[in-house]
Amino acid sequence: MAKFSLKFKQEVAEKYLEDELSLKSVARMYNISPCTVRKWAYAYREHGIGILTGKKGRYSVDLKLTVVKEVVDDGFSVRETAVAHGIPAFGTVCTWLEKYRKYGEDAFIQKNKKIIPVPDENVNPATPRSALTENEREELELLRVENAYLKKLKGLGSGENMLSTQEKVSIVNELRQEWSLSRLLIAAKLPRSTFYYHAKRLVAPGRYQSARTLVLKIYHQHKGRYGYRRIRLACRNEGILLNGKTVRKLMKELGISSLIRVKKYRSYKGEQGRICDNLLKRQFGAEHPNEKWVTDVTEFKVNGKKLYLSPIMDLYNGEIIAYNLATRPLPSMVKAMLTDALKVLTEGEHPLLHSDQGWQYQMPRWQRWLKDNDIIQSMSRRGNCLDNAAIESFFGTLKSECYYLNEYKNVDDLRQDIIGYIDYYNRLRIKEKLGGLSPVQYRLRQAA
Repeated sequence: MAKFSLKFKQEVAEKYLEDELSLKSVARMYNISPCTVRKWAYAYREHGIGILTGKKGRYSVDLKLTVVKEVVDDGFSVRETAVAHGIPAFGTVCTWLEKYRKYGEDAFIQKNKKIIPVPDENVNPATPRSALTENEREELELLRVENAYLKKLKGLGSGENMLSTQEKVSIVNELRQEWSLSRLLIAAKLPRSTFYYHAKRLVAPGRYQSARTLVLKIYHQHKGRYGYRRIRLACRNEGILLNGKTVRKLMKELGISSLIRVKKYRSYKGEQGRICDNLLKRQFGAEHPNEKWVTDVTEFKVNGKKLYLSPIMDLYNGEIIAYNLATRPLPSMVKAMLTDALKVLTEGEHPLLHSDQGWQYQMPRWQRWLKDNDIIQSMSRRGNCLDNAAIESFFGTLKSECYYLNEYKNVDDLRQDIIGYIDYYNRLRIKEKLGGLSPVQYRLRQAA
């Protein structure tokens, strides 16, 4: 008795063909294999319900030869050939192919006639092939495949140990038209999964060619400042969607990498005045512009001379809203910076301004300036740079992407570069946490 009834097979085939469901969906629905669904559906579509009876009939020699030649000579798959000729079991065609490869056309003569194997020129006439055992024939066939593979290596002028996996796959792919793939993989010492992986890549070698060009363009456009995360976002802004691992792999192939950040300069003069509480408490996020500001001073050295930068960053989008450059860290430097920052405030805005315990921010005059403008003062804890990590991170980025990349002859050249970089940082340099937008782009989009 058949395992599945004819009505059941017809129902499964029609469900797949008419309802436009996937193979796996239909298979789960009827608790059978997806391969079984495909076999029934294809056979039913080509030959109707009669083919689903599964009754095995006798096949003529001419039909067998036609089927195997379509697979071997014309390159059709076993499945589509079986369906086209109304053969219910695909394994039947595989059996015919095995016989045909061993014995040729004589494999399909009547059972009561003696099967004459295909003559093999490499076999000694004194030892006819029919006298060999199955294991001996298999060993002989493997030796012939190895011989063909080694001849190919010799023609390339290189040893097997010198070949890459990709080159081995190319050789096997070329020889598989003549020899069995299983034996070729044994000769080349290649796993089957490895072969198919590299064979698929050989079909489309330029898959990431345009992406590779775009990655290189973005990298040089930003002078090596972007790592794979920002390059991925920049590619997305150009309409090219890439996975972060893919971008990292392309950068490795191109021999490029983001700049390594050098440790920042640190200095502390001790308590010089009144210390304020840490009101920010590392809450570096802000829901509105001009809600939370952070500031600090950093130092640059050029040929024995120094340049100091004092910026204010808005934690809403990481934008540098005001800054001042000076050759000496005088109170006038931070006052000029604060004056420029106050110009961006609108009526009713009273931001919290956080800093470290630098002597500039402990001065009574600084605290008076803040109080007169209704700005709330906050300070980091002593010796804890993490409390002001946002502005510290900006200094590290500025120095690694601008200052450490160039050799400056004088302070004026450095000043111009810093001014240009801050403008670039605000308007063009995208951030992952801002959704691939620059600080100014993010602010304008949120305001729209």
